[in-house]
Amino acid sequence: MKRLYRHVNLGPPWAVHMQPVPAAYGQLQPVPYQIRSAPGGSGLSEPGTDNGNEPDNSNKRRSRQQEPRPQEPGSPDGRRGVVLAVCCSALFMVGLDNTIVNVGLPAIGKSLHTTVAGLQWTVAGYTIVLASLLMFSGAAADRIGRRTIFQVGLALFTLGSWLCSLAPNLDALIAFRVLQGVGGSMLAPSALGIITNTFTRPAERARAIGVWDGVSGLSMALGPVAGGILVGTVGWRGIFWANIPVGLAAIALTALLVPDSKAERGRGTDPLGQVLVIVMLGSLAYAIIQGPSEGWFSPGIATFFVLSAVTLAVLLWYEPRRAEPLVDFRFFRSVPFSASTATAVCAIAASAGFLFLTTLYLQDVRGFTPLRAGLTLLPMPIMMAVTSPVAGRMLARGGPRAPFVIAGAALTLSAAALSQLSLDSGPLFLTVTYGLFGVGAGMVNSPITNGVMSGVPKSQAGVASGMNSSARQLGQSLGVAVVGSVLAASLHGGMETGFLIAAHDGWWIMAGCGYAVLLLGVISTTGWARATIAKAGGEA
Repeated sequence: MKRLYRHVNLGPPWAVHMQPVPAAYGQLQPVPYQIRSAPGGSGLSEPGTDNGNEPDNSNKRRSRQQEPRPQEPGSPDGRRGVVLAVCCSALFMVGLDNTIVNVGLPAIGKSLHTTVAGLQWTVAGYTIVLASLLMFSGAAADRIGRRTIFQVGLALFTLGSWLCSLAPNLDALIAFRVLQGVGGSMLAPSALGIITNTFTRPAERARAIGVWDGVSGLSMALGPVAGGILVGTVGWRGIFWANIPVGLAAIALTALLVPDSKAERGRGTDPLGQVLVIVMLGSLAYAIIQGPSEGWFSPGIATFFVLSAVTLAVLLWYEPRRAEPLVDFRFFRSVPFSASTATAVCAIAASAGFLFLTTLYLQDVRGFTPLRAGLTLLPMPIMMAVTSPVAGRMLARGGPRAPFVIAGAALTLSAAALSQLSLDSGPLFLTVTYGLFGVGAGMVNSPITNGVMSGVPKSQAGVASGMNSSARQLGQSLGVAVVGSVLAASLHGGMETGFLIAAHDGWWIMAGCGYAVLLLGVISTTGWARATIAKAGGEA
């Protein structure tokens, strides 16, 4: 008998619920029952006793006692929702900080009397450190404990935000931005590891990741809007004040409610591997960010590109020879993992390039204020917020192919349409194209994260999430650097007269990124690709 049903008395006699008995209980076994007498009756008739009363089924209710059922770790409860909310609040701070500072750069320059190069380092001091330490933080979260690393990251990021708001000069601001980057690098890997180990059922985990990625995309897209409001009302220091109450609340809730988790067996340290990763990502990020201003073929930039390539080669040779490597390259035997990592680079590069070109178009070409430009961009974050949970549900029900295809098509069509921007493009055109881009950006995050996390063993969730975050950070740097360099190389005359022609190739580069998302999504969801997951020790 595959499925049996038992009656459970809950509430009044007519409220009888039918609950399935798991097949693991085997064949039907005798179950003790109670007979409750009507008022004035003789009381209980227990199995194995004889009180002389025959059960009267017309007046008495028969209830089989429930056997204890095993607790399933994936059963939903309110506490897990709070855990997800705490993790998402930390991610919101980090994602918002990635874009909100860009809106305040002109005000920072006037207040601290700095040059354009100084403003670039205000951003680079944060992004380079963030990209370089994500791998280390993910490994540390698996080894030391994800909640512990999460709390340390919250404390450092909140402290760094407070110090940035008090910075008396540019050097101090850059130093405090570096501290923010150190803290921010600890948050995403440990938080995603906490979510993966809290939501253990694949369907529930997919929905939770949908919420997580919706918050991630929304925070980055809302940066220009929030930045415009804060800079216009309280000044550039208000950009950093906004992080402080959120960080303090997250620290308290984490200590009270978030469970700790780590790998079953602590991994050994890999100092050389860590140094190689930092040098590789740091030099690559520096070359990408500084390339447009110093020249892609200048000796300094070429040196950093060569240094990054050499350290990558050494890392590829060194890590597989270690018993416990910092970066387990066996992960890349999983096609869904590899394809999701490449998709993250392409999708985030398109999003970063979109925000870069759109901000310039709205403010420098159309003459919008920062606040009006942010409000004009609202269709994008709104559609991201709407479609990210939808992508999570689609992922839980039918797998990642449909979200990938929709995301790739939306990104491609939107970027191609934006290549036709003019000096008088109307509100309807901007609303539709920005909203369509938001659909693509919102749909792509959940399948990316699910492909990364399901393609590796759960015990390595922190390392995998660190690699995922590094890919996203790399994509952000690449998007701004490549699109910005193409724009600068093609720009003749002022921004008002030359932007539309100069930005044309940049929009088509983003369209190509969207098409790559579509192709990688189809390839990574084939039966052949799913069969490779076992090679990395993940779950098919």
